[in-house]
Amino acid sequence: MDIKQYVIEHGRQVNLAAGQHLFRQGEMEDALYFVKQGLFKAYYLCQDGKELVKSFIAEGDVITNLSAVFEREPCTFSLLALEPAALVKVDFDSLYQHTLDDLQLSRFMLTSLIKLAQKKERREYEFLCLDATTRYQQLMQRQPDLLHRITQNDIARYLGITPVALSRIKHGRKG
Repeated sequence: MDIKQYVIEHGRQVNLAAGQHLFRQGEMEDALYFVKQGLFKAYYLCQDGKELVKSFIAEGDVITNLSAVFEREPCTFSLLALEPAALVKVDFDSLYQHTLDDLQLSRFMLTSLIKLAQKKERREYEFLCLDATTRYQQLMQRQPDLLHRITQNDIARYLGITPVALSRIKHGRKG
C-alpha cells in the first residue's frame, strides 16, 4: 500500500490555530503528522529559558519527535503552529508495524529517514563550519519564501545569532 492510501485509511485530520502547539518539549507523543497546510517552528527551550529554533516545517513535510514515538521518551523539542494549520495524524506504532510487512510503506519510511538525516547533516555542517552570514545566505537561497512567513527573531534564533546581528548581516554591516 502506498503512503497516501495508508494515510487516507488510518489518518485523522487535526487543525490548529496560529500560536497553538502540536506538542511540547517534555510531553509524550505517539503520532506522525503530515502537514497539509501551515507553517511550524520546531524549537528547544533551554533551562535558562532561552529558545533555540531547530527547524521550520511547512506544507508537504512530515514531522514527529522520534525520541518520543520510538523510544517512548518525552519530546525533546516543541512544535508551534506559526500559521493556521491542517495536518493528518497517524499512529506511529501502527505505521511502523505496517512497514515491517509492506515494502511500499517501508520504502516511504526509509526515504523519510534518509531525508531527515540529510537535513540534520546539512544543519550540523552549517553550524560547525559556516559563519552566520553564509548561513543566512544559504537560507535565502534554499527557502526564500520562508523568510516572508517567519519573524526576524525566529530567523535569528534559527541562525544562532541575535536579532541585532541579523540586522547587520542583512544590511551588509560588520559587527
